[in-house]
Amino acid sequence: MRSASDRSYRVALGGIVASLCLTVMILTGIVPALYIAAPMVAGMMMIILAEEVSESWGWLTYLAVSLLTLLMNPDKEAALMFVLFFGYYPLLRPRYDRLKIRWLRLLLKLLHYNAFLVTDYLITVYVLGLPTFEDTLSWMYAGLIAVSNLIFLGYDRLLGNVRAFYRTYLVKKVLKKQK
Repeated sequence: MRSASDRSYRVALGGIVASLCLTVMILTGIVPALYIAAPMVAGMMMIILAEEVSESWGWLTYLAVSLLTLLMNPDKEAALMFVLFFGYYPLLRPRYDRLKIRWLRLLLKLLHYNAFLVTDYLITVYVLGLPTFEDTLSWMYAGLIAVSNLIFLGYDRLLGNVRAFYRTYLVKKVLKKQK
């Protein structure tokens, strides 16, 4: 059985991470140019919960932040990006990384990301009613998707580096914990 102070620590850390995520997400209403970067940064904060408490606690916090960001965030497109992909991908990534076959791991990650792109586009256009660029040439869409996939691969690599930095530098050297 876990002690009351352990439970208090988990609840407090979950609340702090949730409030930081929500603050970052609300910044998209102030600085609209952050509508892609903010969900990425907010999702990275889930690594703290996965490392310090548990993966399941991270999922619970993701659900809470998702609900709050959908209700409170003025930029619904950014909120949608957090809910549909960037909020939970840092929690899911270690499961992908357990696959031994590198090309299969990469293929599955890219398929997952591209499924998110299609879902995000359909919801953004047909539910949120944001305009499309119908006069844009199809090769431009293909180029945009290709660049987006390259950015995702960079983000995926960054997540691995952030997790490693958290474990090796912050936990061991700054917080002086032994894991």
